Amino acid sequence: MPSSPSASARMPVAVYILGLSVFALGTSEFMLSGLLQPVARDMDVSIPTAGLLVSAFAIGMVVGAPVLAAATLRLPRRTTLISLLAAFGLGQVAGAVAPSYGVLFASRVVSALACAGFWAVGAAVAVSLVPVNARARAMAVMVGGLSIANIAGVPAGAFLGQHAGWRAAFWAVAGLSAIGLVGVVALVPRTEVPSGEDTPRLRNELRIYRDRQVWLALVTTALNGGAVFCLFSYLAPLLTDVAGLAESWVPTVLALFGVGALIGTVVGGRIADAHLFGTMYAGIAASAVVLAVLALTAHYPVAAVTLALLLGFTAFFTAPALNARMFNVANAAPTLAGATTTAAFNIGNTVGPWLGGLVISAGWGYPAVAWTGAVMAALAIGTTALASRIHRAESGSRVVLGSAAAMALDPQSESATR
Repeated sequence: MPSSPSASARMPVAVYILGLSVFALGTSEFMLSGLLQPVARDMDVSIPTAGLLVSAFAIGMVVGAPVLAAATLRLPRRTTLISLLAAFGLGQVAGAVAPSYGVLFASRVVSALACAGFWAVGAAVAVSLVPVNARARAMAVMVGGLSIANIAGVPAGAFLGQHAGWRAAFWAVAGLSAIGLVGVVALVPRTEVPSGEDTPRLRNELRIYRDRQVWLALVTTALNGGAVFCLFSYLAPLLTDVAGLAESWVPTVLALFGVGALIGTVVGGRIADAHLFGTMYAGIAASAVVLAVLALTAHYPVAAVTLALLLGFTAFFTAPALNARMFNVANAAPTLAGATTTAAFNIGNTVGPWLGGLVISAGWGYPAVAWTGAVMAALAIGTTALASRIHRAESGSRVVLGSAAAMALDPQSESATR
């Protein structure tokens, strides 16, 4: 029997607690983009080396998403959430007191592993706490924590880092994690893991990796993410060293990027269901154009700021379609479909900053990083075209999950949004 409107309208407090926890996770994941310069100075490393801290977190997400999604399939979810959030908080403390770059790097990997696991389990808990007709709303609350992290948490971390030292930003995230942990312990109820015929079977889900369309979807998502974060990871020094803006402008521009990302996700989500490949083509191509124009006009402050906002829009405009495509070709394995999309996004978040660092180390300058991102976006257009061609050639049809369902199973789509 369907739930009554009043029942579906009441969102459990536990879901908001998960959203608060995600706010801490998302802030930690992306705040290094606004702290590269003070971290590099304090640790006595180059900007490209400091940029690898962004890749370190992404590597942990790449490994953690599928591994922990599989490992926790049959574990008590509430206990798993508590353990992962505690590990994440300790990772932030370790980063705040890190005496060396190596320790800071290791703390980022540990935090990312915990973050990836929390996403995998937290999504399952959120949808289990509400009626079927309120699941998308529950995920919207949880994923909303990530969107707010991009708009408020990341710029706030950059601001705090500039005025109280970058370690203060880590302490602040550790504090948010502690609040989230108390909330999870007090307010998230115990939930039963699936049993009997509903028990997830890893062997069955692993079969999706035999499908070439799954691999094409993974590569396209990784290239799209890499194109964006190749530039985003070095946005702060580009703004200050190339555009000539004061460091105090960095939090504002990061906030504008987050606003663009949020708007892009909303708009892309509304049209992706009806125009899946069209949305992918349009969003990826627009990102390539924005990156190319930024490479040519980065010396002009107004252009740099405006294009940063547009890049947030174009990049995350594509996210709902990318996620829907993965669930389309891997709909027989929803657990690993979501984990694979998360891993793909973070593969891009690993490779992009690494390539950007190589370009900077070669002495080509920060505008060349934008060119590198544009090339990655162009490659993503190519893999999209190949996937579209195979899709048309294949006999039969598959049901494409809507973007809301895709986001409900994969929170990294909204960070992109996540």
